Amino acid sequence: MIVSDHIRQIIPYPPGKPLEELEREYGIRNAIKLASNENPLGTSPKAIEAIKRVLGNLHRYPDGGSFYLKQKLSEKFNVPFKGIVLGNGSNEIIEMVSRAFLQRGDEIVVPEPSFLMYRIIAQVVGAKVVSVPLLDYRLDLEGMASSVTDRTRVVIVNNPNNPTGTVVSKDEWEAFLKKLPGDTIVVVDEAYIEFVRDGSSFGAIDYISLKGPYVVALRTFSKAYGLAGLRIGYGFADPEVADYLDRVRQPFNINMLAQVGALAALDDDEFLEKTRQTIWKGLDYLYEKIDEMGLKYVPSQANFFLIELPVSARSVYQALLRRGVIVRAMDSYGLERFIRVTVGLPEENERFISALREVLQEV
Repeated sequence: MIVSDHIRQIIPYPPGKPLEELEREYGIRNAIKLASNENPLGTSPKAIEAIKRVLGNLHRYPDGGSFYLKQKLSEKFNVPFKGIVLGNGSNEIIEMVSRAFLQRGDEIVVPEPSFLMYRIIAQVVGAKVVSVPLLDYRLDLEGMASSVTDRTRVVIVNNPNNPTGTVVSKDEWEAFLKKLPGDTIVVVDEAYIEFVRDGSSFGAIDYISLKGPYVVALRTFSKAYGLAGLRIGYGFADPEVADYLDRVRQPFNINMLAQVGALAALDDDEFLEKTRQTIWKGLDYLYEKIDEMGLKYVPSQANFFLIELPVSARSVYQALLRRGVIVRAMDSYGLERFIRVTVGLPEENERFISALREVLQEV
């Protein structure tokens, strides 16, 4: 089979197995999933009601331009209507950036470790991925700026960073921007921005009007709004940049249910605040219990955090799985002794702590 070398070299994103299949394989029941950074409260009730109302229209194509959702986003975030881009998850917008602005041999600068799809999306078009290691689990913006060459077209800033949950300060960010060439596209992935408690950080929306470097701010409805199953993300950019992204967008990429659900979710401030409080209280509880166990962890500004273990993360992951607790072993990110845990409901957090105590006594 004739396949380009840069496609052969791609390591596929590792999907998790369905919860039901894991229960069948391991002979367990009532498993809890704390592995995928999903909303423990479920979905915005307003979104669910809105979706129910349009189920009879599924024989119709969705609005190809997502007019009403864009209009709502424009009003809510005070950004130009023509500067809004929607994707099948925010990762599709990163793919649009790749198709619009990267060619074979161009360079993209990414933090390492970070979201695995950055590398994969760049490899698809044959771009060279320049990885810059984190410093103390935080993005090394100075190192990233120093890695920019005359071949660099795109730079990715993941804020908060997945999988570490750390953030970039506003001062660091603004100093970083001044060091970049004016034709650089800077994609700021803010998938977890709603959970940030650190007031020193920034929102990339405030910088999209720059005429170089060009900032693209990405957000999602998957996390804080609980719409992960509908796959819908949104981005803000200078209208000229957004126009090029829209040219490579697939028609009808946002399905009807996603549009309607997202539109209603934007009005559900009560659900959003309840989600935030659940995550913040859950993090504080988990930090306290992990401290009691004498383990190290990375304080997080997202809805998940990393725990460093005295043994292989994979072995702990397997042992927790046999107890019906699903977390994420971070060996695929090069973090051999770390697990990533999503904050769950209070009873799920308690069950995780109890199971982890048991496992660590055995290993």
